[in-house]
Amino acid sequence: MDVYGGATLPIEANKIHELSRGLKLTGKLGEVMKESAEIAYSYVCSHTKSYQLHPEFFDKCLIHLHVPEGATPKDGPSAGVTMATALMSLARSEPIKRPLAMTGELTLTGQVLAVGGIREKVIAAKRIKIHELILPEANRRDYEELPDTIKDGMTVHFASRYSDVEKVVFDKKATEVH
Repeated sequence: MDVYGGATLPIEANKIHELSRGLKLTGKLGEVMKESAEIAYSYVCSHTKSYQLHPEFFDKCLIHLHVPEGATPKDGPSAGVTMATALMSLARSEPIKRPLAMTGELTLTGQVLAVGGIREKVIAAKRIKIHELILPEANRRDYEELPDTIKDGMTVHFASRYSDVEKVVFDKKATEVH
């Protein structure tokens, strides 16, 4: 789940069939968010070996990536890591088993870039009782400058690369930062 502009934004991924490959996007996405989805798809597809994904999963499957609440326009790059995580979860057949929110722009090389609105995103997650977040390392200072009343009860992981996100999400000895 990505936190977006003061509200949480769920991301869904589903395999439609194995007759052809590709990516279908829905959810009233703006151009930048569509690009983020395509980057996430390209990144995950090109790293199937390093993340121990079935090598042919993306070669033969049509994947549908959906951002619900279709009447609400959505745009910006901050859902990139969330979209990659949804795709990774689908390819691994491994659902995320705990309330977790994340944000960060993803590059084709796996870098996690800073995003705006950290205060609003932390508050939005906390409001719906999600107390574990993944934020870009480049936003660490933004988080640290928040009042303690906002940070209280939150577990925050910082990521510089998507591999940092993957370790936290899929329980591979994540280092917690409070």
